[in-house]
Amino acid sequence: MRAARLIKMVLLLQSRPSMTAAELARELEVSERTVTRDAQALSEAGVPVYADRGRAGGYRLIGGYRTRLTGLARTEAEALFLSGVPGALREMGLEDVASAAHLKVSAALLPAFRDAPRTAAQRFHLDAPAWFREPETPALLPAVAQAVWDDRCVTARYRRDGTSEAERELEPYGLVLKAGVWYLCARVPEAGAFRTYRMDRFTAVDVSPTRFHRDEDFDLPGHWAERAEGFARSILRAEVVVRLTAEGVRKLPWAVDPVSARDAIRAAGEAGDDGWVTLTLRVESEEVAHSQLTGLGPEVEVLAPQSLRAAFARDARRLAELYPSA
Repeated sequence: MRAARLIKMVLLLQSRPSMTAAELARELEVSERTVTRDAQALSEAGVPVYADRGRAGGYRLIGGYRTRLTGLARTEAEALFLSGVPGALREMGLEDVASAAHLKVSAALLPAFRDAPRTAAQRFHLDAPAWFREPETPALLPAVAQAVWDDRCVTARYRRDGTSEAERELEPYGLVLKAGVWYLCARVPEAGAFRTYRMDRFTAVDVSPTRFHRDEDFDLPGHWAERAEGFARSILRAEVVVRLTAEGVRKLPWAVDPVSARDAIRAAGEAGDDGWVTLTLRVESEEVAHSQLTGLGPEVEVLAPQSLRAAFARDARRLAELYPSA
């Protein structure tokens, strides 16, 4: 979008004494001709962009011009990067901070660009919670979110199962919102390892005034992806052998755990002369597999274990009774 490119051009020139047309073109990923047109547009809008002619020439801002974007406080700037997730901001207690950041950015934009926040909101929206489930905000989330921002240690009590509780000293590195459920990725100092906790299982949190030294090599998205896949694999404790049509193979990742489906398809051999593929699928349990594979209808045949095959045979007989041939 041109509005975003013009703002970036002003910020680039504000951060350096001068830049050549070639340097600006490279940073903005446009042609030098476009840079010339953009500089002219900024000048006409009142931004004092000056062009130095000649081989060593370039573009610079004159008169000590500064945009008002620098008026953002640190917390406001950080919250702005999450502004596409209004529900998450509200749950973490950052809604007012984000609102202040939006107002400052809007005031700093040129009049021609003032509608940018509205037009963006009309075109993109993130709805994080899963379907058919009312999301619940963990009561302790705002306190933990503040500890994450400030790199402060916490003492947390959480439910390990239906009856017992445990207490841990934690270094809270990051929060993840997955399908409407909040998770905390934290380092446990006594174990020297990172672990992941569901926020709705926390029963008490005491935020310490002591700050921890954050490991700058910690990658929150990478950590979450690794742990999420590891968790998915850990609950797949049973195996079933099935035959699938080509359509069944295509639909399998939407019927069962995607990680399990991917692994099984990769390990499967070639399709037989009849076009069916036989594969071994890891599942949580026979009961869960029965529920999941039923959705594939006639595109799947269960070969083993025999108890699961028998369950599908009973289903088939009942369906035949309900839908006798006309």
